[in-house]
Amino acid sequence: MTARPANTHQARLLQLLRDGGPNSRAQLGDQVDLSRSKLAVEVDRLLETGLVVADGLAASRGGRRSHNVRLNPELRFLGVDIGATSVDVAVTNAELEILGHINQPMDVREGPVAVFEQVLSMAAKLRASGLAEGFDGAGIGVPGPVRFPEGVPVAPPIMPGWDGFPVREALSQELGCPVMVDNDVNLMALGEQHAGVARTQHDFLVVKIGTGIGCGIVVGGEVYRGTTGSAGDIGHIQAVPEGRQCACGNRGCLEAHFSGAALARDATEAAQQGQSAELANRLEANGGLSAADVAAAAAAGDATALDLIREGGRSTGQVIAGLVSFFNPGLVVIGGGVTGLGHNLLAAIRTQVYRQSLPLATGNLPIVLGELGPTAGVIGAARLISDHLFSPA
Repeated sequence: MTARPANTHQARLLQLLRDGGPNSRAQLGDQVDLSRSKLAVEVDRLLETGLVVADGLAASRGGRRSHNVRLNPELRFLGVDIGATSVDVAVTNAELEILGHINQPMDVREGPVAVFEQVLSMAAKLRASGLAEGFDGAGIGVPGPVRFPEGVPVAPPIMPGWDGFPVREALSQELGCPVMVDNDVNLMALGEQHAGVARTQHDFLVVKIGTGIGCGIVVGGEVYRGTTGSAGDIGHIQAVPEGRQCACGNRGCLEAHFSGAALARDATEAAQQGQSAELANRLEANGGLSAADVAAAAAAGDATALDLIREGGRSTGQVIAGLVSFFNPGLVVIGGGVTGLGHNLLAAIRTQVYRQSLPLATGNLPIVLGELGPTAGVIGAARLISDHLFSPA
């Protein structure tokens, strides 16, 4: 893909076709502030670029039937969502429908070279399956702060060896297409906004609870990244004064007290101290415990597992309550690997937020689990690169 929209009108038309699918010229005209003649000119110019193709006659609205247009069905985007312990890679069409998706375990601490070798291998596997001859653009999510204009991670606490690595430049050379890079939770927010539970929202928060904890902030329909790209790093807000040591060097951070790693540590300690026969049996059988083990123990009625989830939910809810009071969002979405803990976690978070925040902020505030699960990040990654490519050069 070499063409880009020439102006904001063309960009708006491309985004409407991406988000709404094939549409008639007449229906597009209902959604943009253009005269019929000007709309016809802009659509014709997009057809000439190859970004848009004709798609048959539209249903009659009286008078002459309008022609449908759609985004070129041959366009392909690559979405990559790098987590702390796994990576998701997907191919989408221009309307961000997932055509193929691969998930593999991976340790982000192995460093960028090893991780990107795996990412490129997964992308090659998707290409070889016939889903794409090549990629028109790629979006990449990483689990740490990103200096967005350059696509470079900056001092990520759980990503040793990644500080300052030129992710965007390196992958663009390898893939032969434009690349955009962002924090993984921002991409989860974009995914939920495009195809998930936040489709009708313009001001909302997405809290991702996994190995770490982060928050995607959407204001007026746009992701807010802050001055340097570190907005939403709520895992390092103090939740327990003089609490546990955190990987960032401070004490009492939310992430040190409730995250996938913290929950596994607390569950292991409880099992070793004889507080839970269920967790002890799982520890003996598996040689270690994870958030999934805690979820399974809680589902079996284990009191210690339930207490761990509720305590973590209270700590998380305390931090979210402060965000709600400050930002007054229309929706809070909870996502990430630890959401396998389900409604026990959600209930604890809701209770704390509704108790601490003012009624004016919480009276009509839904706090819900994300709809898209592990595909939120890759859809968000494809949305990120399409936003870039579907804007004037």
